Amino acid sequence: MALAVLVQYRMATTEQMHLILNPSVRIEQTRRRLAKLRAEGLIDRITMPQAGRLRVWFPTHDGVQVAGEFPELRGRRPPRTISDRTAVRLRVGHALTVTETGLAFLQDARRRCKVCRPLDWIPEVCHPVGGREAVIPDTLLFYRCGREGGKGAVPRAFV
Repeated sequence: MALAVLVQYRMATTEQMHLILNPSVRIEQTRRRLAKLRAEGLIDRITMPQAGRLRVWFPTHDGVQVAGEFPELRGRRPPRTISDRTAVRLRVGHALTVTETGLAFLQDARRRCKVCRPLDWIPEVCHPVGGREAVIPDTLLFYRCGREGGKGAVPRAFV
């Protein structure tokens, strides 16, 4: 799931990944999981010197390819891979803000007993509006009102 989340969200800090995946466990477990994926060449990281040595994780080209075979991500357009560290640094501000926004929706849904899974937050979904024009929001969010497996409305949010 950690690789799928990074592929879908494009970038996240260690703390964001921890809160998205499993906030009920110790953050060290998340750190170990990310280090293992990095050792396997599926993700990489940059360290932001001005932000207290904040680590920002992103998927590698190989990671995007592997995750594209996951059932949870099948049929979704793979993100543009940003595997160059300089390109990651140039986009990190916006990408982390989008991830933080997704995390806020996810945490709110958890508090309200709504069903909102980490992969229900989908960045840059193209919505044609006619005449060869389209709206591409930063993200599209789906979540179900009710419990897992239950029936209910599926709200959407464009951000």
